[in-house]
Amino acid sequence: MEIKQQLKMSQQLVMTPQLQQAIKLLQMSRMELVETVREELLENPLLDEQLDGEVKTDAERAAETTEGASATQGEGGDEGKSLEAQASSETASTQETSENADPAENADKKDEVDWEQYLENHAMQAPMPSYGARADGDDTPGFEATLTRSGDLVDHLAWQLRMGDFVEDEQKFGALVIGNLDENGCLEIEGVDESEVVPRLAEEAGLHPEDAEEVLLMMQKFDPIGVATRSLKECLLVQARHFGMDDLVIQTLDRHLQNLERRNYGAIAKDLAVDVEEIYDVAQVIAELDPRPGRNFTDQEPQYITPDVYVHRVGDEYFVVANDDGMPKLKISGFYRSALKGNAEAREYVQNKLRSAQWLIRSIDQRRKTIVKVTECIVEKQRAFFDLGIEHLRPMILRDVAETVGMHESTISRVTSNKYVHTPRGLFELKYFFNSAIRRANQDDIASESVKQAIKKLIGAEDPKKPYSDQKLVELLGQDGIKIARRTVAKYREMLGILSSSKRKKYF
Repeated sequence: MEIKQQLKMSQQLVMTPQLQQAIKLLQMSRMELVETVREELLENPLLDEQLDGEVKTDAERAAETTEGASATQGEGGDEGKSLEAQASSETASTQETSENADPAENADKKDEVDWEQYLENHAMQAPMPSYGARADGDDTPGFEATLTRSGDLVDHLAWQLRMGDFVEDEQKFGALVIGNLDENGCLEIEGVDESEVVPRLAEEAGLHPEDAEEVLLMMQKFDPIGVATRSLKECLLVQARHFGMDDLVIQTLDRHLQNLERRNYGAIAKDLAVDVEEIYDVAQVIAELDPRPGRNFTDQEPQYITPDVYVHRVGDEYFVVANDDGMPKLKISGFYRSALKGNAEAREYVQNKLRSAQWLIRSIDQRRKTIVKVTECIVEKQRAFFDLGIEHLRPMILRDVAETVGMHESTISRVTSNKYVHTPRGLFELKYFFNSAIRRANQDDIASESVKQAIKKLIGAEDPKKPYSDQKLVELLGQDGIKIARRTVAKYREMLGILSSSKRKKYF
């Protein structure tokens, strides 16, 4: 063993914070990006939001570096090198501007700003209109802000429990029952058998199990009818008895729920010694019952999709435009430039925040340009889809776009994840246009998504009383030159949320 010095040259990619930030922003969805920008506006004092129609002053332009950001393209290594080179040039430019500039020379420049006048004008600016403000200047909240929140199942049942004639122990048991309901209104405890749920809750409430069962029966008649039941059979039976349905319906639910699900009406009719037509009528009546009584009280708000880019058709041409509505427009705040002339600690702090702000602005701008560039390539390669419809969607993989735009496949994957485009044919996720190829006899390959739509169209045109089997769908697709296996048809049918032929069949 000995200790000695050795020289070694190597080249490696260093994931700097700036590079990590650029990659992170690229794969963010629109909502995540807006949230991130809002947080940066709160944390970084040098970041400011540029209002619509606002023109930058000369001082604000001087605060921003003038060199453009190089494109984030190519292999992962090339992407890192370009960002590293940009970080080095930007740091040098910022230090040169802030440290080597002569204050006397800056005083003679035309872009010198009277900061007292700047602050006075800033303070006298009219406040931004609040959300929902009307055009006549009234700041009354909009209609959406005055709506009450949707009903909650727990509160609705708790109110009925308080209005009922229950003693303290019974109310405590009822509160435990309400607290263990799922989103559908079913009573269940994870890891506990169905028959042991009530005894366990009764023991915790200090109530006798027999009394607890009576309280539960009364709660199952709360609105909505069938809530707090422990199984699908119990839920449907409670509703059937409450609405006064005949004994044939009760017997069918109690003894043949599985046959009813499989639509094995013949077995039900044979066991109950009735005609099949009567079982058809029973099935129609049972179909009107609600197997999930608590679903109308869900508190989940709908999530609306905001597209990242728009594709507009003008004549025979398509144009891709980034959607900047609702996206904060960032700028470098000129107010903190005066801090550069103060002490060293404030100077270093402002310089660090300035570099961070510049990197965020450039990363967001680069993200925007990259998404537009990739979308333009998709529009070019899927021109037949935009002109003729989904039946003409071409097979395409990430490599096809990556080679065209000169980026790595991983970059294309990040760009297309959770990004949406609004087109003349509807709103689509960018990943929607990437499909595997299905071979056709003596024709060009067809995209898998087009095959799914072909299956959906065939099933939509079938006779409900004689639905097509998966093998029949294979034969019908083969007539159009689409060679596909039966198991693939079954997989695509399940992806489309379409039931099998036996469950699609209508008897009445």
